Amino acid sequence: MVVLVTGSAGLIGAEAVRFFADKGMDIVGIDNDMRAYFFGASASTNWSREQLQADLPAYHHESIDIRDIEALRTVFRRYGKDIKLVLHTAAQPSHDWAAREPLTDFSVNATGTLNLLELTRESCPDSPFIFTSTNKVYGDTPNRLPLEELETRWELSRDHQFFDKGIDESMSIDSTLHSLFGASKVAADILVQEYGQYFQMKTACFRGGCLTGPGHSGAELHGFLAYLAKCALTGDNYTVFGYKGKQVRDNIHSNDLVNAFWHFFEEPRVAEIYNIGGGRYANCSMLEAITMAEEMTGRNFNWTYSDTHRVGDHMWWVSDTSRFENHYPKWQIKHGIKEIMRAVIEGQSERLFD
Repeated sequence: MVVLVTGSAGLIGAEAVRFFADKGMDIVGIDNDMRAYFFGASASTNWSREQLQADLPAYHHESIDIRDIEALRTVFRRYGKDIKLVLHTAAQPSHDWAAREPLTDFSVNATGTLNLLELTRESCPDSPFIFTSTNKVYGDTPNRLPLEELETRWELSRDHQFFDKGIDESMSIDSTLHSLFGASKVAADILVQEYGQYFQMKTACFRGGCLTGPGHSGAELHGFLAYLAKCALTGDNYTVFGYKGKQVRDNIHSNDLVNAFWHFFEEPRVAEIYNIGGGRYANCSMLEAITMAEEMTGRNFNWTYSDTHRVGDHMWWVSDTSRFENHYPKWQIKHGIKEIMRAVIEGQSERLFD
């Protein structure tokens, strides 16, 4: 029984490799360390790949670019119907970087996803296909919500339907500013849905908030808590972009997310979409994250403020995970925001100083 994981050395991919290997499954990981190309050598995931290869006899690594359909086809033909799950976590993940190279961004996020869907249909059409999408498919529509300014954060008006649980899947993805990254992820998201609807494949789009954990190779352009933790430990300057530093993000620990994947794998459905994140259980603003980092490291945080917010950035995002919880009531989030922050700091510290 084989699980094929793209982006296998990244935060979610590596967490999934370990999780499914622990379940007794063989893992084929596809990862060519494009994160180093996107964000520089300090963001490389080679350290993670080396750990997986050293720790897990069941892990087999393929250094393949997901845009190379013929190289991918060789892998799919080699394992064929032994592939019982395709877990697609590989991506170009940054708003800002996408604007630098739109063709690269779209080819990785959209064409790469299409390649994997088509090869799954050819080789193992009955196997679930799980895609790590993003809340950026909603563009900046969340910024139209009625928000109130509090001391350390923006907060949704208490009388709004999303206040108690967060934003659900009913929010439109149309007539909004997505950023080029958001647009390429929309294309991939719709393709995953379409292969489910049209070919009755068991596909799921998990539209994540901030995905984080101790295994994140944080960079300035991607990896909110990981990069913040890195700066807290090194004293490097951190720039907060716009919204007074009060923009709110929900954060989900990589293990909680991969556990959700496991539940879907055990009882897959056709063409599903799920908002997934820390929800009301685990969220923070930029200012609140800085305060936590200072408390946990015992160091003053070196940061500056820019009035210019990032294109398509959200002022407030909290995921409503009710749809997934209704379908899979045995799943629950286990990691709160302080526990997550502490784990991220510890993970960064190990790689920086050990």
